[in-house]
Amino acid sequence: MTDKNKYIWIEYLIFVCAVSAFGLATKNTYYLQIMTFIGINTLLGLGLNMLMGYTGQVSLGHAAFYGIGAYTTAILSGTYGLNPWLALVCAVAAAVFIAFIVGLPTLRLSGYYLAMGTLGFGMIINIVIREWADLTGGASGFVGIPVLEAGSIVFMSGASYYFLVWGIVLVAMIICRRLLASRMGRALRAIHDGENAAVAIGVNTHLLKLQIFMFSAALGAVAGFLYAHFVLFISPGSFGFMFSIKIVTMVVIGGMASVWGALLGAAVLTLLPEVLHGFAEYEMIIFGLILMLVMIFMPQGLTQGIMDMIRTARRAKS
Repeated sequence: MTDKNKYIWIEYLIFVCAVSAFGLATKNTYYLQIMTFIGINTLLGLGLNMLMGYTGQVSLGHAAFYGIGAYTTAILSGTYGLNPWLALVCAVAAAVFIAFIVGLPTLRLSGYYLAMGTLGFGMIINIVIREWADLTGGASGFVGIPVLEAGSIVFMSGASYYFLVWGIVLVAMIICRRLLASRMGRALRAIHDGENAAVAIGVNTHLLKLQIFMFSAALGAVAGFLYAHFVLFISPGSFGFMFSIKIVTMVVIGGMASVWGALLGAAVLTLLPEVLHGFAEYEMIIFGLILMLVMIFMPQGLTQGIMDMIRTARRAKS
C-alpha cells in the first residue's frame, strides 16, 4: 500500500469513527435528524461536484434528479405497493435514463448555454410534478410513503436512519475517489482544464461528460429516495430551482474538485438555516453574502482555504 492510499484509508477511518461516535452518543432526535439531512445533501453535493468540480460542467437543474428519485420511490412504493428497495432500483434507473436522454443534446453545449439548458430541464420536471396531480399529488404533495425496513430493522427517524444514510455516504465517497483515481478520472480533469486539448489527445469528451452526468443523476436519485422515506411526505417545492442553486452553492462553498468539500458545503448550508432560524426572511441574503466572501477570500472553497491556513500557520511556527 502506497503512502497516499494509506492516508486515504486513515481519512475514512477517522470519518467512520466520528460518524459512529456522534450516532451512538447523541440521544437527541433533533440533532440526529439534522445530521441525516446533512448526509442526504452530501450525496447531492458529491454528484454535482463530480460534474462541476472535476469536469467543469455547470448544471442548474440538479434538483430535478433529486425529485425524480423521491417521486419515483414514493409512487411505486406508496401507490403501487412495490418494495421500497426495488423502488430504489427503479428510481436510480429512471434518473439515469432521463439523464442520458437529456444529456445527449445538452452536454454538447458549454458555458452559459449548458447552464440554461439544465435550468430549463429542471423547470420542466418541476412543472410535470406540479401538474400531474393524479399521480404525484400536485402542489398539495404526496403522502403515504412507507417506512423503510430491512428484515427486523425499521429505519425510522433516529439513529437507525442516521447510520443508513451515512453508510451510503461513505460508499458514495469511496466510489467517487476510486473513480477519480482511475483513467476516467484523469480524463475528466483533462476536460476541466481544457476540452479542446483533451479532444486533441484522443479523449471522447462527450461520452465522458454524459457518463459523469448519468452518475451524478444516480447519486441525486439515491438522495431523493432517502429523503422521501425519511420525511414520508414530499412536495414540488423541495425540488425547485432555488434548491438547485443551493446545491451549487454547497459545492462552491465547500470546495470544487474536493470530495470532502461536498460534505463541508452540505454541512454549512444545512446548519445555517437552523442557526439563523430567527432571520428566515434574510436567508438568501445571508447565503449570498457568505458565497461572496468565500469567493473573495477562499476562491477554492472552505476545504482548500482551511488547509492553506493550516499550512501557513505551520510555516509561521517553523
